[in-house]
Amino acid sequence: MTEDIKKLWGEELAWIKNDDLRAKTANTWELALEKSVLSADDLIEIPFTLLVPDLKVSFMAHKRAVVHIARDSGNQMNKFFKDDLPVDMDILISGAILADVGKLLEYVLDETGKAVQGTYGKYLRHPFSGVSLAEQCGVPAEVCHIIATHAGEGDMVKRSTEAYVVHHADFMTFLPFKSRLIV
Repeated sequence: MTEDIKKLWGEELAWIKNDDLRAKTANTWELALEKSVLSADDLIEIPFTLLVPDLKVSFMAHKRAVVHIARDSGNQMNKFFKDDLPVDMDILISGAILADVGKLLEYVLDETGKAVQGTYGKYLRHPFSGVSLAEQCGVPAEVCHIIATHAGEGDMVKRSTEAYVVHHADFMTFLPFKSRLIV
């Protein structure tokens, strides 16, 4: 695992107990950084969405919040629902870490250093490019399903339990910025 990946995801990757899945999750981020014009440092600075003007919350602050919220939710669901609605924590955490990995191909920096949607991103949104990156690294279908369905595209298919958790963790940390009521 590279130093960039450790800096971005060291704590959260360690939560994945399956060594193979942890390595494939890290490898997907490494591949995305190799293919991207963005650096690990850029991800700590750029806003997590282009849909909210003047947003101060960084890509990585949002991503890490989603992973932590998804993990907390999965643990509580396993505690209260046990075998009636089991959550595979490794699949959940890997999917939460990888949900927005495709944004590294969707975003570019303009001449002023501001993150904008690039040409590639205009044709392929991040759920599609994220699945492509993950499949190149051997990530299992259960995790690719989370990447594919975490955004609006997933509203057209049945989601796994883990995909629902990531979807809601993602949207509960996005929608209030997009449409908050200011009193």
